[in-house]
Amino acid sequence: MRTQIDFSPLYRSAVGFDRLVGLLDSAARYDTTPGWPPYNIERVSKRDDEAGTLDSYRIEVAVAGFRPDQLALEVKDNVLTVSGRKDEDTTERTFLHRGLAERNFERRFQLADHVKVTEAELANGLLSITLTLEVPEAKKAKQIAIKSSAQTSGNAPQVLEAAE
Repeated sequence: MRTQIDFSPLYRSAVGFDRLVGLLDSAARYDTTPGWPPYNIERVSKRDDEAGTLDSYRIEVAVAGFRPDQLALEVKDNVLTVSGRKDEDTTERTFLHRGLAERNFERRFQLADHVKVTEAELANGLLSITLTLEVPEAKKAKQIAIKSSAQTSGNAPQVLEAAE
């Protein structure tokens, strides 16, 4: 049994963090789903501005027995939803042991701002979803030129250029 965490005290003492508290609250709500299907979350690469690489992640979901047309990926409001819907089995089968879970599922992953799903591939029963963190130019750090009021030649201020 899980205990529901009350985040309301954070609203009384913190200003501007309501979105973060909402994320924590929704993560606690969605985490009550059963652990099926199993999945991995992996960091593939870290951001390296000199090499020109971005943060990259991979989510692998074990979906053995599902065809690509039975799987769906949807991103809405920074939530990635992976779902699988099996077709109705109309054949008459008698199982002596049924250990493969062939049931419908829906798994949700909360994505950070600017994380984009770039690719999805199904191979050997694993659905691999590639994500990258693409920070827009407007959000990246900028170098600001510093003006100096030192008298070098006349009264013209000197502008020191910062390296990009």
